[in-house]
Amino acid sequence: MSAVSELKDIQEKNNSMICVGLDLDKKRIPSDYSSSIKGMYDFAVRMIEATCDIVAAYKPNLAFFMELGPDGLSLLEKIVKKIPDDVRVILDAKMGDIGNTAAHYASAVFERYKADWVTVNPYMGYDAIRPFLDYQGKGAFVLCLTSNPGSREFQFMHVVNKPIYMYVAEKVAYWDKEQNLGLVVGATHPEQLADIRGAAGDCPILIPGVGAQGGNLEIAARAGTDDFKKLALINVSRSILYASDNNEDFDKAARTEVQRLNSIITDIRNNVEQEKKDRRADQGR
Repeated sequence: MSAVSELKDIQEKNNSMICVGLDLDKKRIPSDYSSSIKGMYDFAVRMIEATCDIVAAYKPNLAFFMELGPDGLSLLEKIVKKIPDDVRVILDAKMGDIGNTAAHYASAVFERYKADWVTVNPYMGYDAIRPFLDYQGKGAFVLCLTSNPGSREFQFMHVVNKPIYMYVAEKVAYWDKEQNLGLVVGATHPEQLADIRGAAGDCPILIPGVGAQGGNLEIAARAGTDDFKKLALINVSRSILYASDNNEDFDKAARTEVQRLNSIITDIRNNVEQEKKDRRADQGR
């Protein structure tokens, strides 16, 4: 089964587009869990157990684990093992290096850390991405238009009357022969997200920037899926992980927040379907 098919299956099973970003920030984790590796592990496990049946994916950010040294990388391995097999794991590492080096990165991502997807940087071209595509059932989300303010410094530059991010979208759609490539597009660029969706073919889109960064959930869900005809993931980190700083109920608060987001997206989808029915009815009159 292709990486995209497995992503679609878990979205349908758990009725969710939500990807929870596992950005384990010791400054924000409840105090009883922030002072040790074991505490951070327990925090992550409670978070996973509280939400794994209502999300599609988890996205651990490699930087938060590297910061902790060897123990942090061991922590990453242990956390991934606690994620159910059918829920997708996206290692947010933004890798991109020459082919021989990329092959070692790919081995680490997929064999050692057992991720299903990885985020990669397209700046060095296809040969830097190709090694990640040699693993059957695994996939790579390619940075296309990121949610940070600095994205405008390069990604919006026009080359022959077209912004660079559109070249990335078109190239990735062309490279996607095995249903194992996707794009990263920030919810903070709603108009561009719709344009990229049109150029991306059937590639799934990973959409960060909803919540703390100010992206609009409804616009992201509709534009990222072309009104629910295509595949997308909405990544949310801080508003789920740190929905409560209480040592006792943070996992329940996280579940409540995921359920709230799922409910909003379901309502949006239902409204879209109703709009379609109303248009068909008007055309039949």
